[in-house]
Amino acid sequence: IVVEKRNALKIWTVLLSILAFSLSLLGTFLVRSGVLTSVHAFAVDPARGVFVLGILCVFIGGALALFAWRAPELKAGGLFAPISREGGLVINNLLLCAACAAVLIGTLYPLALESVTGEKISVGPPYFDLTFGPIMLPLVLLVPLGPFLTWKRADLLGAMQRLWFAAGAAVLVGVAFLAFQYRGPWAAPFGIALGVWLIAGSLSEIAQRIGLFQSGANSFARLMGLPRAAFGMTLAHAGVGVMVIGIVAITAWKEERILVMKPGETVEIAGYAVAFKGEEEFKGPNYDGDWGFFTVTRGGALVEDLVSEKRNFRPSGMQTTEVALRETLAGDLYIVMGDRHDGEGRNMRISFNPLITCIWLGALIMFLGGAISLTDRRYRIGAPKRAATLAAAE
Repeated sequence: IVVEKRNALKIWTVLLSILAFSLSLLGTFLVRSGVLTSVHAFAVDPARGVFVLGILCVFIGGALALFAWRAPELKAGGLFAPISREGGLVINNLLLCAACAAVLIGTLYPLALESVTGEKISVGPPYFDLTFGPIMLPLVLLVPLGPFLTWKRADLLGAMQRLWFAAGAAVLVGVAFLAFQYRGPWAAPFGIALGVWLIAGSLSEIAQRIGLFQSGANSFARLMGLPRAAFGMTLAHAGVGVMVIGIVAITAWKEERILVMKPGETVEIAGYAVAFKGEEEFKGPNYDGDWGFFTVTRGGALVEDLVSEKRNFRPSGMQTTEVALRETLAGDLYIVMGDRHDGEGRNMRISFNPLITCIWLGALIMFLGGAISLTDRRYRIGAPKRAATLAAAE
C-alpha cells in the first residue's frame, strides 16, 4: 500500500516478502526432518529433511542473492518525516522483525549449541517472556496511534488528542480489574487495559472519520461511504486487542489441579465442583479404552456431565487421551484422565483457562479484517489504473 500510495519502502516490501516465505520453508524443514523434538514435529525422516533442506537453500539462497543484486537499482521513494504514517509503518516493521528474530533465536539456539558442543539445553517461557513481551509492548501501545497519522508529515500531539476516549476507557477498565483482582497478579489489569486500548482506539478512528459525535444525521451515510480497507483495518486492530485480553487472562488467572482421584471424590476449581463418578471399559474399532465420568456443579446445581477417555491402540500399544471439555465465553474447563495410580484411583489434571476463547476469536477477527481489506475496490483496480496512466504519459 505504501509503495502504491507514496512510492516508498520498496526494499522493505520485497525483503519482507522473501523473509516471510523463507520462514515458512524453515518451519516445514524443522517439523518434517526430525531436527526439532516437539509435539509438532510429526515426522522423523532424515531423507525427507535433506530434500526439504535442498529446496530451502535453492529458494531462500536464490531469492536473497537476487535481492542483493537488484535491490541497489531500486530508486528511493518519496521522502517522509519520522512522525508520519510511513514512519509508523517502519517502526511497526522493525518491532515485528525484532519479535520474530527473538522467537527464531529461541527456537534454533538449542539446536546450534547441541551441534557445536553436544550440550543439550531447553529454552522455555522465561526466555520468551523476557524477550518477546518487551518488544511487543511498545507496538501494542503505538498501534491505535497509527491510523491517526497522516502521510508524509503528521501532528503527533493532535493524533494523541483524538485518542482521549480510548485512553479513558483503558484506564477505567484497568482500574476496575485492579479493584476486583487486588490480590494480584499486578500486571494483569494493565494487560487487560492494553487490550481495551487497542479495541477502543480502532473504534475511535472510525468514529472520527464519520463524525459520530459531530453530525449524527450524516454519520450513517459517511459510514456507508467508507472504503472497505477502513473497516478491515479497524477489525484487524480490534482483533489484536481481543487476543491480548485472552493471552493476559489465561497467563494471569489460569487455575490447575494435578491430583489422584478415586470414584466419589470431588475437587473445587474456579467456582466449579468436579466430581469423579467412576470409569468403565469399552472397545473401539482399533483400540481399547476406559471412560471416565465426571459431574460438574456450581453452587450445588448441575452444570454438565463430562466424559474423558483413555485409549490404548492395537497393536502398537500407543496411548492417547481424549479430554473432557466444557467451553464457555468465560473460559474452558479441561479434565484429563491419566494413568491408574498404584491400582487405586487415577491421575487427573483439571484446569480452567479463563477467556481462552478470546485468543481464537481475536485471530478470527484479524483474519476477517485482512479479507475485507483485500476486497477494497482501490486495491483491486488501483495498480492497473496507475499503469495505464503511466503508459499514456509516455
